[in-house]
Amino acid sequence: MTRIFSGVKPTGHLTLGNYLGAVRQWVAADQAPEDALFCVVDLHALTIEHDPARVRRLSREAATLLLAAGLSPEKCTLFVQSHVDEHTRLAYLLECTATDGELRRMIQYKEKAAAAQAAGAGVRLSLLTYPVLMAADILAYDTDEVPVGEDQRQHVELTRDLAVRFNQRYGPTFAVPKVTLPAVAARVMDLQDPTSKMGKSGDAGAGVVFMLDEPGVVRKKVMRAVTDSGDGGVVYDRAARPGVANLLDVLGACTGADPVVLAEGYGGYGALKRDVADAVVELLRPVRERHAELAADPGAVEKVLRAGAERARGLARPVVDRAYRAIGLLER
Repeated sequence: MTRIFSGVKPTGHLTLGNYLGAVRQWVAADQAPEDALFCVVDLHALTIEHDPARVRRLSREAATLLLAAGLSPEKCTLFVQSHVDEHTRLAYLLECTATDGELRRMIQYKEKAAAAQAAGAGVRLSLLTYPVLMAADILAYDTDEVPVGEDQRQHVELTRDLAVRFNQRYGPTFAVPKVTLPAVAARVMDLQDPTSKMGKSGDAGAGVVFMLDEPGVVRKKVMRAVTDSGDGGVVYDRAARPGVANLLDVLGACTGADPVVLAEGYGGYGALKRDVADAVVELLRPVRERHAELAADPGAVEKVLRAGAERARGLARPVVDRAYRAIGLLER
């Protein structure tokens, strides 16, 4: 069996980009193996200033949306990171394996730290060390494959480096995972800034389509999407025409068609935007409807998460205990 681990951070409402770039792939293919684990990584949401009640609310919403999108407790393990202590137990051992230099080279740390400092804000130590916690998330389960977006590749490469280093120093302990990237729509871009990824942090952004947006809101956002200056028509060119290319990528991901071929069928932006809006509304409709049903029975979702955490603990504890013995700690 191939063991798969991936997670979602509850720092904002899940977006169309999350769905097309990750969640749909998890549902369609990645939960088929018996050993697929999907996690709401709530501890990662604490690396920045946050409202505790909002983190709890978004964690519950994320778990409910993953179930609504089609993750099945009968096929995979769905749980919340903070419910399984082995993640933080292992993180310290990996902090003792990682170096300050390699963590400071992480692109996301450099970007977020620079932005915080420019705003006159402090930078939490956890922002520097959270890639080590992410490595613990993965290595605690003898994970073989980690399906992530391109922006997380560097962190999974760090995970591989830490696993190899630990194994070389202390003996065979961890499986060394590999990155798997979705083939289509790995990066859905912001509709108002097609050079930037559609991110959860843009909670009020006109360029971000959320999975729970009402159809009318989706249509308004898509119809107002930035295209490109000039009179080049509808052509697929990521470099020269990022706005149009983004719309074509979204339509291609929704319909399964080739974005280059789709471009040939449009003479103007209006028709393209209408078709994109229709496709996105229909794609998200069953997810929104199922989410409403699940949200009406929060006890059922909590039951799934409790069962998932219990199974996750059973898988992770032997691995983490093995790592404790290997590094030289006395058994409890």
